[in-house]
Amino acid sequence: MQGVQGEPSMIDQINAMWLQIRAPYIAPALQVGVNICLVMLLMLFVERLYMALVMVLVKLSGKRPENKYKWEPIKDDLESGNSAYPMVLVQVPMYNEREVYQLSIGAACGLSWPSDRIIVQILDDSTDLTIKNLVELECQRWASKGVNIKYEIRDNRNGYKAGALKEGMKRSYVKDCDYVAIFDADFQPEPDFLWRTIPYLVHNADIGLVQARWKFVNADECMMTRMQEMSLSYHFTVEQSVGSATYAFFGFNGTAGVWRIAAISEAGGWNSRTTVEDMDLAVRAGLRGWKFVYLDDLSVKNELPSTFKAYRYQQHRWSCGPANLFRKMIPGVLAAKKVSMLKKFSILYSFFLVRKIVAHLVTFIFFCVVVPTCVLVPEVNLPKWGSIYLPSMITLLNCMATPKSLPFLVFWVLFENVMSMHRTKATITGLLDIGRVNEWIVTEKLGDALKIKFAKLKQKPKQKIGERQAYISRRFHVFHLIVGLYIFFCASYDLAFGRDRYYIYLYLQAVAFFIMGFGYIGTYVPNT
Repeated sequence: MQGVQGEPSMIDQINAMWLQIRAPYIAPALQVGVNICLVMLLMLFVERLYMALVMVLVKLSGKRPENKYKWEPIKDDLESGNSAYPMVLVQVPMYNEREVYQLSIGAACGLSWPSDRIIVQILDDSTDLTIKNLVELECQRWASKGVNIKYEIRDNRNGYKAGALKEGMKRSYVKDCDYVAIFDADFQPEPDFLWRTIPYLVHNADIGLVQARWKFVNADECMMTRMQEMSLSYHFTVEQSVGSATYAFFGFNGTAGVWRIAAISEAGGWNSRTTVEDMDLAVRAGLRGWKFVYLDDLSVKNELPSTFKAYRYQQHRWSCGPANLFRKMIPGVLAAKKVSMLKKFSILYSFFLVRKIVAHLVTFIFFCVVVPTCVLVPEVNLPKWGSIYLPSMITLLNCMATPKSLPFLVFWVLFENVMSMHRTKATITGLLDIGRVNEWIVTEKLGDALKIKFAKLKQKPKQKIGERQAYISRRFHVFHLIVGLYIFFCASYDLAFGRDRYYIYLYLQAVAFFIMGFGYIGTYVPNT
């Protein structure tokens, strides 16, 4: 197309400028990016393959925790009576948990253990006075039934959850306790939880932590919770199992676990320097030589975040915290004297660098930025093994933990790629120790409130203009739409001029960004 009097049109001029700078300037820089991403992709593949091989060997050898460590029921002693049982502290930290406080307190108080050998400690940091009063009344109700329950509050929220747990350990009655079980506010352990975990600690003096897996009560609530279940099932079934089977080290999940109080004290206690106080404590205890046991066959019911907003906040904390902890723990890991160099390498390289940093960065940068951009710059060499075959093998290895989810595989890949944008931003924030690095927003739990809110919503009249604008602002995510538009443009360019048919993937990925950008993901909960 030409302009007036045969002059080139603006589009022709732009295209000519693009051709002039593409090969000498854009292509070399992009090729460097491709090569870096391919190295990270290989690191991730080797790590996934290693864990898969360990899992196969563990299955073939039949080395379950009860075979590897001594485990036998704690027996009654007629002479000493209940004093033969260790004293157990059960901590339940909570913050404005209106929807689930009764369930969590009831589950903690329902744990089966000699009544004079257990203390239930409710650590309430609630700022809503109404909720605080409800929690206190619930504790009084259980106390009237003979449960040894303590209601503890603070006049501040310093250190958030870590601060609450640390403050709870200072109480005078805790000095008589040997072990502490920790459950977040939406976790509901079965009554036999202590009977199945405490014996590992009693009969094995070098074990500092026994961790149970999570069981998601709302995994089928929506597509977003289904995707979360796929990711977390891999974490528990593979990552935690491999850590337990090899170096007896893995990251504490912050809940559904029992600690030896001596291990917490020797590691330096709870520390609020990052938003992953649980992982921080686990790393410090592991460097002191304490061993951890993961029980894949012991599950504790809990709730997945079902709103996109709650999930984004959770993922920011879970991605930013480990990256920030990695930055702060490098000197401590290298200086540790009670663990081997191989274990130090495993902690720094496998546990932190590959799983907590590389996995997030390569997912977003490569699949959502580099691959689409390579479509516009054909001079760049993007090998098929790196863009198609290797990612496919990594994806299949990720799904080994949840075979039933294979029909949702494509949706899971697209969903994880979109979420990697948030995780990459959070990871960089943690590595650089800037911005929202210490932001702590408690993950919203809905309990049974969702049904009630929807029932009210059906009875409400039509939304007014102001309410509709607030609804739009809550659901629209501009940056998702911008990235989606860029990928859509690259897909269209590839469809028109490309040779490798990347547009099939790119169109699907663009649609995924649009869906999440317009807020059509997760469960929408009205504010009423």
